[in-house]
Amino acid sequence: MRSRTGARRWAHSFAGAALWIAQAGSLRAQDPTLRFGGQIPPEVDTVYQRGLTWLVNAQGSDGSWKGGNEGPAVDGICVMAFLASGEDPNYGRYAATIRRALRSIIHHQEEKTGYLPSSMYHHGFAMLALSEAYGTVDESLLWEGNTPERTIGKTLDLAIGCSVAAQKKNRWGGWRYSPDATDADTSVTGAVLMGLLAARNAGLSVPDETVNAAMEYMRRSTSKDGSVAYSGGFGSMGGSMNLTAISALVGAVTKTKDTDQYRASLKRLQENLEHRETSYPEYFRYYMAQALFQGDYDAWQKWNAAKVRELHDAQHDDGSFGNGAYGTGMSLLGLALNYRFLPIYER
Repeated sequence: MRSRTGARRWAHSFAGAALWIAQAGSLRAQDPTLRFGGQIPPEVDTVYQRGLTWLVNAQGSDGSWKGGNEGPAVDGICVMAFLASGEDPNYGRYAATIRRALRSIIHHQEEKTGYLPSSMYHHGFAMLALSEAYGTVDESLLWEGNTPERTIGKTLDLAIGCSVAAQKKNRWGGWRYSPDATDADTSVTGAVLMGLLAARNAGLSVPDETVNAAMEYMRRSTSKDGSVAYSGGFGSMGGSMNLTAISALVGAVTKTKDTDQYRASLKRLQENLEHRETSYPEYFRYYMAQALFQGDYDAWQKWNAAKVRELHDAQHDDGSFGNGAYGTGMSLLGLALNYRFLPIYER
């Protein structure tokens, strides 16, 4: 059995323990290996701890991470990187880092609209991170003597409302870069949809019609061979593997694995385990890891072993990866299923 030092830190959090207990009933039928994992390759712990150390040192005094992709999404990705390995957000060694980042995300929300700027990409990823923190973070500690702006739950309620309102303006039933956009693309839609699904998983109210409309858009965009159109409403030949991974992931999380579109997407991933994405490699690894884990555990194990070696070799001497905080956070999350702590990672 693995050492699970992160598990011991997480166990010190009452909120984290309470969340586990609340979910335990739905986990009894799962293979414990799928829920808790097996032996973690030692390289994973090495890469992960070096990456977290870099993120701590790179965080700004306002709680954000600066760089080319800065904003609530990057802050959220970094928060999830800490939580995903079992770090205690209340009393652990990185608790202050996590709290600063959460305050930054909440501070940047437009309170009147619920929008987490500066694009719906940021909105979706920030919503996902807040959902994963919700119920594990002791909010009496969150503001550290500062005047609270709003709770994580209130922030999420506002963000969900913004997502619902934006979708109603969209003729395709998805989302694009702006909350006022009338067109959609499958990449942004996947990001917002995963944020909503995480919020619903955390116990917040998310309208079924919003999720169903987004899933219908994703299904219309997926072709018989598993390729996924970037924009518009109809599947087309080609399309990046990134989009296929997103399509398969949302299909698994929404429990719609019985559809032709899901089966086609998963098959395309299974047949391309050695694929390397050159344009957005971190983004691809992030979605591919989750899609395979949800759809084909054996395939994930094979793919994961290769990615562990790849990321071990790609990590810079200072612990970072390319593209700064975004690249580092996403690369760590590409390995995070070895730990399997975030609720959204459940099968």
